[in-house]
Amino acid sequence: MADALTADLPKTGSIRSGAIVLARHGEPDIHRKVMLNAHGYREYWSRYEQLGIRPGQQPPATLIEQTARAGVIISSVRNRSIESALALAAGREFSRTPLFVEAPLPPPHWPRFVKMSPKFWGFIARVWWWFFNHHEGQETRREAEARAEQAADMIVQLASEGRDVVVLAHGFFNFMVGRALRRRGWRLTANQGWKYWSTRRYERR
Repeated sequence: MADALTADLPKTGSIRSGAIVLARHGEPDIHRKVMLNAHGYREYWSRYEQLGIRPGQQPPATLIEQTARAGVIISSVRNRSIESALALAAGREFSRTPLFVEAPLPPPHWPRFVKMSPKFWGFIARVWWWFFNHHEGQETRREAEARAEQAADMIVQLASEGRDVVVLAHGFFNFMVGRALRRRGWRLTANQGWKYWSTRRYERR
């Protein structure tokens, strides 16, 4: 997919690179004020991965402006990312690629009586995945880091043609791609944190 997005780019070396904006999707259409055990959280995350965004959301004006200026718009293949891109693209075409899906969140096997909110389970699952390689046969941290490197290479190549690139994807994987961009000499110039619709903007040093 990365090759398909970049195959037709001309080879030039004198154009100033465009900016790269990594945006998190809008708020998913799922109820979050529940208490779940580990099994319940696995089912919750499976539903979360399939759902789109809550109806009636208005993307931030700054993100609308950044997307309007962008020469390239990309989303992951998850519905929440696709619908977020649709809300911003104003009828323009955009690419959808599995390269930007979220890193997995399998929770640890804790006793059933341990119940927490989805937000806290997500934090625990991410810690276990990141530090203890708890992946339950899904993508490992090393594999996700390799995917983030590939994603960074793709969007750097797109931006090298002078076009701003906006990616509608997922909070933690955007963070991983951002790390890969910084290793390539890109500078984080704006950071809105982790909330829905938040962005991280990178520019070439």
